[in-house]
Amino acid sequence: MLGPVILAASRSDKMRRFVSAAPGTKQVVARFIAGETVNDVVPIVQDLAARGLEVTLDVVGEDITTVEQSYAARDAYLELIERLKELELGERAEMSVKLSMFGQSLENGHELALANVRPVVAAAAEIGTTVTLDAEDHTTLDSMFAIHEELRKDFPQTGCVIQAYLFRTEEDARRLAANGSRVRIVKGAYKEPASVALQDKAEIDKAYVRIMKILMEGEGYPMIGSHDPRLIAVGQELARRAGRKLDEYEFQMLYGIRTEEQNRLAAEGHRMRVYTAYGTDWYGYFMRRLAEKPANLLFFVRSILTKG
Repeated sequence: MLGPVILAASRSDKMRRFVSAAPGTKQVVARFIAGETVNDVVPIVQDLAARGLEVTLDVVGEDITTVEQSYAARDAYLELIERLKELELGERAEMSVKLSMFGQSLENGHELALANVRPVVAAAAEIGTTVTLDAEDHTTLDSMFAIHEELRKDFPQTGCVIQAYLFRTEEDARRLAANGSRVRIVKGAYKEPASVALQDKAEIDKAYVRIMKILMEGEGYPMIGSHDPRLIAVGQELARRAGRKLDEYEFQMLYGIRTEEQNRLAAEGHRMRVYTAYGTDWYGYFMRRLAEKPANLLFFVRSILTKG
């Protein structure tokens, strides 16, 4: 059960310093992180778009401690949107945001996060794209859903994320599916207690399928965030049974993972979106990717033990 251990390490400053200094870290991080700046990520977006793939962009960084840092996060997304506008990539690239970056955990954090994210959502709408609010740990979700509901009053295309391992999620899915939301479903990548979340992988997979069914049969736009071939196949079958056309739902996978499968789904006519993260504060995001799949951890350990 290495996953919970790695998730705990994602909050450790000592582990952050160790991982950052390890000789093989840069090589492995590059597999999951598209670069540190807008200039790094733009060519990647252009390449993905040229291959028929769509993109959602995440400026990584979560644990902010000051209001000034929340403003910097807002401005980083506004800079990204300006670049996408210049390159006419708005229709191929949306954005994913974590409200913790926008000040959600600070004093008066709900109001601060809403004030910071609103101009980002508005700027995205101006270039023909949108924003999806990422789900974080369970204590933040009521605030996230309230901000999502508020933003949709003016920007109904704003999306949100739900996590299959949480007991609350089936109820959330029914509510969101009924009101026509754009909803990304993922398994969940935070260390959550047994009081609020399923702990067994098989049970999480079953919950994922039940929630997919709710979304596919609802009035919204489902976004299936998974690399699992079985869940992808089930998603396709549920979409078929619900009478959905190929442009009425999409699949999403992480940058650097199962690239051939991403290309295959796009070639078959599916909407395939690549979750592409960039930025200097990559540690927490990177550690959760390791926790999700043991093969990623083994790849990383071999690399950090190799000098040069």
